[in-house]
Amino acid sequence: MTVDLYGLPVTTANPDTLQGINDFIHGFIAYEAKAPNIIPAADADPDCGLANAYAAMLWMFLEAPAAPAKAAPYLARARAADPGTGREARVIETIGHWVDGNIPAMLAGCDAITKDHPRDVVMLKLAQYHLFNTGDAVGMLRMALKALPEAADIPYVHGMIAFGYEQCHLLEDAESAARQAMALRHDEPWAHHALAHVMLTQGRVIEGAAFLESVADTWQPLNSFMRSHNWWHLALFYLSQGRHDDVRRAYDTHIWGLAKDYSQDQVGAVSLLARMEFAGVDVGDRWADVADHIAMRGRDTVNAFLTLQYLYALGRTKKPEVQSLFQAIEDRAADAAQYDHTAWAEVALPAARGIIAHTQGDWPKAISQLGRALPRMAECGGSHAQRDLFEQIHLDALVQDGRASAAQQVLEMRRTYDPDGVPLNLLLGDIYEKSGLPDQAAKARARADKTRASLSAQ
Repeated sequence: MTVDLYGLPVTTANPDTLQGINDFIHGFIAYEAKAPNIIPAADADPDCGLANAYAAMLWMFLEAPAAPAKAAPYLARARAADPGTGREARVIETIGHWVDGNIPAMLAGCDAITKDHPRDVVMLKLAQYHLFNTGDAVGMLRMALKALPEAADIPYVHGMIAFGYEQCHLLEDAESAARQAMALRHDEPWAHHALAHVMLTQGRVIEGAAFLESVADTWQPLNSFMRSHNWWHLALFYLSQGRHDDVRRAYDTHIWGLAKDYSQDQVGAVSLLARMEFAGVDVGDRWADVADHIAMRGRDTVNAFLTLQYLYALGRTKKPEVQSLFQAIEDRAADAAQYDHTAWAEVALPAARGIIAHTQGDWPKAISQLGRALPRMAECGGSHAQRDLFEQIHLDALVQDGRASAAQQVLEMRRTYDPDGVPLNLLLGDIYEKSGLPDQAAKARARADKTRASLSAQ
């Protein structure tokens, strides 16, 4: 019997089709550029249901309104083909639910498949992706742990477990799982990613930067998302240390420009540029190119977390398309038939209003509307580190509106996980100065000076 690279039966006698399937499986979970090899493999073998279902799935990761139409021909071929084994039939059905927009049914399918076939890492990763997008951190962890012990030899499983633990704030368990993944395969990029989250959350800024720099060369051949996203995490450590030149260099070389039309690359650029500006970094004319590419997305409301960042970029650059996208958000929030209606109506819409208000300098409205959304932003997706962008937009509005007491409260809470951060302490210094607390201002600035001095001495 033919099996895939993890020993699961596959219904094909064509070695080229099998190679395409294996390239997709490994490319998908390892973020390697060979995953798209499934497209020509499926085109050459329209009778292989699994290959065509995987091709449809790949198109859905376009994360754009056109994705279902791109996936449809492959899904149609998969549904018309011999379904093969029971697992393959359920995979075809489950991917079909995604293309059809039935995410709850898709997640149920992933759950059933991984219960019976814990080495089906494609369905595990697919489930984690969608649970992440709905803010279900506990579900992410539960799903990943189902792979043990049967898939304990697969390093990428431990990387997925690590991220599940991290999103549940179980940081020691997350670090242990990530290091287990790296013990099996040192270049496991999702394990690097999970460790970056742990170190950022624990304020291990110097250690985090050094660790990511030590493995950064292994990201070079990865797909644009994984390469740019891990560099994005490294850039956050640079920002905390006040390393402006290093942040700009990371942005220009590894974060923006790899795949300018891809959703994840676009929001990575938006998020970093915004944070750079809030940290006092001169970003020059870098916003223009990002906003031009985002403007081409039109009324894209495929994912609330992504859409809100598109909106910020368009508003920040005063692009006329911002009004059309905001109207699309209002329309999406009004569509009660969607499974995620509540997240759009009660979280994304007020967040969008707050973002628009911020880009227009309407600080009270930005504070009010973002304040409504922030406690529930997880429902729109994104990680803790990614959602922090919206916290920073809200904080900037507090500062700009002169609400020193409220800003001080936020900043001191942030200092619990970034105690020596340069931009954070410089801003605290300003806030304390304006609040008539010169001694606290001096202490905050001294912390920033100490961090910069330690870097200069290296």
